[in-house]
Amino acid sequence: MSYVLRPATLADAPAVTDLLTAVDVIEIGRPETDLHTVEADLKHPETDLAQDSWLAFDGDRLVAYGLLWDESGGERIDVDHYVLPDHQRAGRLVLESMEARALRKARENGVARAVVHLHLNTRPTLDTGLILDRGWSVVRRYHVLRRPLDPAADAAPALPPGVRVRPCTTEADRLRVHGLYQSSFAEHFDFQPRAYEQWLHDIDAGGLDWSLVWIAGTDDLGDARFLLARDDREAMGWIRGIGVLREARGRGLAGLLLRQAFAAFAARGRDTVGLGVDTSNATGAPELYARSGMSVHYAVDTWEAVLR
Repeated sequence: MSYVLRPATLADAPAVTDLLTAVDVIEIGRPETDLHTVEADLKHPETDLAQDSWLAFDGDRLVAYGLLWDESGGERIDVDHYVLPDHQRAGRLVLESMEARALRKARENGVARAVVHLHLNTRPTLDTGLILDRGWSVVRRYHVLRRPLDPAADAAPALPPGVRVRPCTTEADRLRVHGLYQSSFAEHFDFQPRAYEQWLHDIDAGGLDWSLVWIAGTDDLGDARFLLARDDREAMGWIRGIGVLREARGRGLAGLLLRQAFAAFAARGRDTVGLGVDTSNATGAPELYARSGMSVHYAVDTWEAVLR
C-alpha cells in the first residue's frame, strides 16, 4: 500500500476533524473533537503549515495527520499525531517527517537538540511499539475528568467575608487573567511563558465567551485566582484553566470557582463538565477535583523524544 503525504491547509480542517473524530470513537468511545478546535490548531502562529503539517492519504481517504509547533524558541517542540489503527505505516511516515522537522526547527533556534513532546491517549490508535523503538518514553500522565451537572443541586456559591468574584468583562480583566495564568502556572511541568497576544491565541480567544472567565480575590491579597471555562464544545462544558497564586493557596478559592463554573454550566443546560489535570500536580488539584465530584474520563500520556 502506498500513501500520499502532503501539508495541510485550513481547507482541510473538516477532513482532519473527521479523522480525529474516528480516533476519538476508538480511543474513548465517543466523538469529542470540534471543527473550530482543529481550525484554531491549524492557525497556530508558531506553525508554518507548509513545513509543520502532514496529511497521509490512502487514495482519497485521510488516514494520518501530524502538526508541529514551537512555543519555546529553543529546544522544546510540540507535536500532535493521529493515525487510524490499520495504517501504521502511514503513521510512521508522518512521525519520521515530524522528527526531522523538529530537529531542523531546533537548529534554526540555535540549539543542538530538540526535546519533542507528544500527547497520546493511554490506549492510542498509534502502535506505541513504533515510538518506543525510536527512543520515545512516557514522562507524564494527565487525566481528563468529568462531572455530571444538576441545575437543582449546582447553585452559585455564597461568597465568604473578604472574598469577591467577578467575571472577566474588560480588556483590563483579560490582561489580569493573563498575568495570573503566567504566574500561577510558572512552576508547572512543561510550562512555556507566553506574551499576551500569544496567550490569546492559545486559548482561542476569538471563540471564547468571556462571561465564563472569573477572577477571585481577597481583601488582603487582591486578585489571586482565575478560572477560564468555555462552552463551545459539543461533548461537554470545559474548564480550560484554573490557577492560584502561591500566596493564596489553601483559602478555598479554587473550590469556590469550581462551584461557580458548575452552576453557570448547569444554568445553561449542560449536563456534564470536564477538565484536564496533571496527575503529578503538587498543588493538591487532583484531590480537590475528586472532592468536587469529578471522576476520570480517560488518561493521556506525554511522550518525549530527545533528538540530536
